[in-house]
Amino acid sequence: MLTEVSPSQTNSPEDTHEPRVTFRGVVYPWHLDSMDHMNVQHYIGVFDQSSWVLLASLGLDATYFREASSGMAALEQTVEYKAELRAGDVFEIRSSILEVREKTMRLRHDLYKSGTGTLAASTTIVGVHLDMNTRRGSFIPESVRQRALRFGADH
Repeated sequence: MLTEVSPSQTNSPEDTHEPRVTFRGVVYPWHLDSMDHMNVQHYIGVFDQSSWVLLASLGLDATYFREASSGMAALEQTVEYKAELRAGDVFEIRSSILEVREKTMRLRHDLYKSGTGTLAASTTIVGVHLDMNTRRGSFIPESVRQRALRFGADH
């Protein structure tokens, strides 16, 4: 079963500049494609969950989004597949914030095989902070920007 790591199980942004674990899971047979390895749709799904865990650790959680009528949307995502995952493989995703700007943030997620530490896939995502009323980009709150910068993000 794919399981999300709650923000309380990760390092806080003030703790370290090192990537933090934002997801742990195992590959099940129904995640496989016709070539007997995890299908790309499942990589995207676990990377998406990692993004929400990372954002929540910065204060951009469901409560914030509801109360501030804000949201986040992906503008760009690139994925590099390095090694195959097969049924039964246990993995974890380690995430970092590469850059934070006034309205956008660039995240990186690295998916590792837990037993060997082999890097299986990486993704970089550029996301925009949204005003949900206007559906336009809006400024990332300064408190969030500061947390991201303490975590090691460039600006």
